[in-house]
Amino acid sequence: MTLASKLQGRAPKTAIILGSALGAVVDIVQDPLIIPYGDLPGFPVPKISGHAGKLYVGKVSGQEVAVLAGRAHPYESGNAGVMRPVLDQLKVAGIETLILTNAAGSLKLSIPPGSIMLMTDHINYSGMNPLIGQHGDENFVPMTDAYDPALRKRFLAAAKKEKIALKQGVYVWFSGPSFETPAEIKMAQIIGGSAVGMSTAPECIMARRLGLKVAGLSVITNLGAGIKGANPSHEETKREGQKAARNMQKLLTRFFKEQK
Repeated sequence: MTLASKLQGRAPKTAIILGSALGAVVDIVQDPLIIPYGDLPGFPVPKISGHAGKLYVGKVSGQEVAVLAGRAHPYESGNAGVMRPVLDQLKVAGIETLILTNAAGSLKLSIPPGSIMLMTDHINYSGMNPLIGQHGDENFVPMTDAYDPALRKRFLAAAKKEKIALKQGVYVWFSGPSFETPAEIKMAQIIGGSAVGMSTAPECIMARRLGLKVAGLSVITNLGAGIKGANPSHEETKREGQKAARNMQKLLTRFFKEQK
């Protein structure tokens, strides 16, 4: 059965994909309908710790929202389009806006661990693209304002009301799963990056291909390799992500409250 057939009359227009260690964000979803990914054809069952693999559909600040607790990453299979079946089903189910979240490493001391960074743009440095191998002119997707300016403005306003120091910057997608070398971090700084990570950009590309509006939020869990004090690890990513989850809860709750 498809996602649309399992919603039991619920009709969310916005979906959120949660990044590593942000599973606690599902606690803001009221009266959730919970569907395991394994019950949804095409939904990948995450194999990375920190990703529950469940879909929550309920209300946040009175707005119907679908929250995906976990994603599959391109580095798990070598397939940059691994989340395409998920996005296709979200589109068919009526989703119009996609909020992407992730855990990321900072390239700037001004964006320290524990911060939330609003993505203004991304740089695809993975060597992959989720649309490779597809055919049709619709795959020549324009990526200007890929992270919707109106949504960014709303998040900035929500952060101000919650007194959250929401940073802004450019996300650089590396394929992973190994962390970046100090030389790669230095290069990413030189080309204009603010944070690095192993997800999100391919989902943004596919979402724009489907006509969805996109916003991106990075929880900064570590400093990039080579920056003084940095020693990135998956354990640090999970630990720092869990610490920042509370602010992400507050930010998203306010975001949907102001939508009314």
